[in-house]
Amino acid sequence: MNHDSDKTRSFSVHDDEKDQRIDQFLSSHGKELTRSRAQALIRSGHVRVNEGAVKPSYRLKAGDRITLVIPPARPCALEPQQVDFRVIYEDGSLIVVDKPPGVVIHPAPGHYEGTLVHGLLQHCRDLSGIGGELRPGIVHRLDKDTSGLMVVVKNDDAHVFLSAQFKAREVRKQYIAVVHGIIQGREGIIELPVTRHPVRRKEMSVSPCGGRNAVTEWKKEEELAGRFCLLLVRPRTGRTHQIRVHLSHVGHPIAGDPVYGFRKGWWKDHFPPGEGVVKRQMLHAEKLGFVHPDSRQYCEFVAPMPEDMRQVLDVLRKKAIRNGH
Repeated sequence: MNHDSDKTRSFSVHDDEKDQRIDQFLSSHGKELTRSRAQALIRSGHVRVNEGAVKPSYRLKAGDRITLVIPPARPCALEPQQVDFRVIYEDGSLIVVDKPPGVVIHPAPGHYEGTLVHGLLQHCRDLSGIGGELRPGIVHRLDKDTSGLMVVVKNDDAHVFLSAQFKAREVRKQYIAVVHGIIQGREGIIELPVTRHPVRRKEMSVSPCGGRNAVTEWKKEEELAGRFCLLLVRPRTGRTHQIRVHLSHVGHPIAGDPVYGFRKGWWKDHFPPGEGVVKRQMLHAEKLGFVHPDSRQYCEFVAPMPEDMRQVLDVLRKKAIRNGH
């Protein structure tokens, strides 16, 4: 590297760096750049090789001179809004929040307002830019009706660092779940590949062949009313709907899960009105641990069980006492 400033960086390609794609080269040398961000800068003309434009697939040659210009972050098109969530921890690089059930992470069809991203834009006044925009950096997700912990980053350096930990499966996650049925044993591992459902494209399913590897650990904490269990669940991988799909596939769907479990009417048929009301899947991201991008120290956060889950557990425990379980 010959020059380094806030906006412009220059690189010379050495013999041991030739034949690399330029987008890979930039993402490995510019620590604040993801590969997708590097590709966007190349396509927009902010990267030159020997003073000429190239494509992201360009293969480097020894002696190539690369100039990278990182433009100022643009304002995000979304308007900040007041959204309900609890801040667990915050500093200049990231924020850890306890997301309540019912809150969507980012805008999508049918949910263009009131998302977590809208709320973070309202809350965070020290965003330095993610991917060229002044917006919070989502590095992982929770389903709309799953409550609990999420970490969101505020700048590109933190985004790259945390994303790499998630990709390498180094982030420690623990959930609590109420499931149907009495699961056998005290603990176990579900290792079944997960893929998009062949017919219902918004859903996921277990597929013996062709799916992506998915591993979920579980530990039974409590049997409830002879018909439910409280589990601690630790996903080793992070596939879409992984915990919900895995537990449903082995015959113990999460209570209240309208997609992979029993429909809402099930509760009306099995519990008196107002008793044990379940309005969403009983799944809560309780613990989250990772290495901080600034201190390089491991940190772990805990979010208490939400009130709706507490109420369901209280009802089931009382029901167990009445039934002599």
